[in-house]
Amino acid sequence: MIHAEWICIVDFGSQYTQLIARRIRELGVYCEIHPFHLALDVMRANLPVGIILSGGPSSVYETDAPHIDGSVFELGVPLLGICYGLQLIALHHHGAVDPAAHREYGKAELRLDNQADLFNGVSQDTTVWMSHGDSLSRIPDNFEVIAHTPNAPICAIRNAGKKQYGVQFHPEVVHSVEGKTILSNFIYGICRAQGGWNPRSFIEQAIEEIRETVGSERVICALSGGVDSAVAAVLLHEAIGAQLQCIHIDNGVMRKNESAQVVETFRDEFHIPLKFVDATDLFLDRLAGISDPEQKRKIIGATFIDVFEKEASEFRDAAFLAQGTLYPDVIESVNFKGPSATIKSHHNVGGLPERMNFRLIEPFRELFKDEVRNVGRELGMPAHILDRHPFPGPGLAIRVLGDIDRPRLDLLRDVDEVYLDEIRKAGEYDNIWQAFAVLLPVKSVGVMGDARTYEFTVALRAVTSIDGMTADWARVPYNVLERISNRIINEVRGVNRVVYDISSKPPSTIEWE
Repeated sequence: MIHAEWICIVDFGSQYTQLIARRIRELGVYCEIHPFHLALDVMRANLPVGIILSGGPSSVYETDAPHIDGSVFELGVPLLGICYGLQLIALHHHGAVDPAAHREYGKAELRLDNQADLFNGVSQDTTVWMSHGDSLSRIPDNFEVIAHTPNAPICAIRNAGKKQYGVQFHPEVVHSVEGKTILSNFIYGICRAQGGWNPRSFIEQAIEEIRETVGSERVICALSGGVDSAVAAVLLHEAIGAQLQCIHIDNGVMRKNESAQVVETFRDEFHIPLKFVDATDLFLDRLAGISDPEQKRKIIGATFIDVFEKEASEFRDAAFLAQGTLYPDVIESVNFKGPSATIKSHHNVGGLPERMNFRLIEPFRELFKDEVRNVGRELGMPAHILDRHPFPGPGLAIRVLGDIDRPRLDLLRDVDEVYLDEIRKAGEYDNIWQAFAVLLPVKSVGVMGDARTYEFTVALRAVTSIDGMTADWARVPYNVLERISNRIINEVRGVNRVVYDISSKPPSTIEWE
């Protein structure tokens, strides 16, 4: 989509870059993230109302440090540099950046020297979140200091005439108590944005663009039953009605009774054309003996393409393929040629269009998951679909560690059903970003009915998060964990030990594989 009003976030590899985007979207203004080496061309083609330079892990003086052409400061667009972005402002305006005498990581007390524009309505003393080793030692030309901390005499600067600002702290992080006010001041007070980015405006524009793109052609949608593909299917059906044909493939690594629920919901409740394909045997045959998680992903992806290609070929009048790709999938799968690294491949970015004669429709490729949920609510979709926890594309294949076979998958399905049932009964489900069980390739000795057992161990994982980029382990009450453990061991034959994962992301990932 092309937006007349947008904010460009220039990415220099910060772990918080996506968080900046989420905060701007929450404020009702559309924004996009672009890598530092491409952003200037994008902005020249479609001038934004504001620019934010993200933080980053590098030092501005390092040989391979990411930089942006100095002409970004001459576009006549208001600009805010955050952390590394502040240091780039200093570098381009003859300031100085040096290793700080005291590195700052975590909370710091910010003292405002000027409460106008950027800090309008912000307390003179406020708590902010720091994450830096370098700091400014000389003010850039034509800038003034507008805030400081005990360890950073130059913590925020401005050139009011050019509407260029820089802050050493991270206003996008929740630990910066008044960070959202600061970002709002920049977006609305300095950039003069009008706002209006919301689920209804997105739906109206998306429907218009889908209809214009599709015309009278037919669209096929790969419907997994997860939040993203489910909302995409309903949005497409709203836009083009019977021109939409959904295909649901049971790959054998889904949750218990999931395919039956997908068919019932979308065919019977939403009245969306849906073809169901049970390809369990094919997927499990190809996964037999495979223990490496990346191999599992690739096999599942390739097999899905094979099956989908065969099934889709029956609809010869279809010209488009719809997918529920999200913005984080796109960002993480793009080679930004910068300091950020790809952690794992994404199953739903790329692949099918190269092998099939389809044009691609990805209505959510600019949205975060919470925005997709809000779109679904605006479309009248029920909470039991929209509030489901994320489920990985490779499904239970990456939650059965080691080799995969039908008995292990069935065992994990039963464990997962008990776990989620008890989480819901305890009223904890909606407080958790994602909860799931992992079957470990480990057996241990137990005692049941005075007899020795030697059975599997399962790990329970539950995390709290805003967007899945970072996560903390959920503090599920002990009595709830006790009930879950008792039910699993008593009801699921083959398990005699349950453990709870208390690692956060980072350093761990949410999924085990």
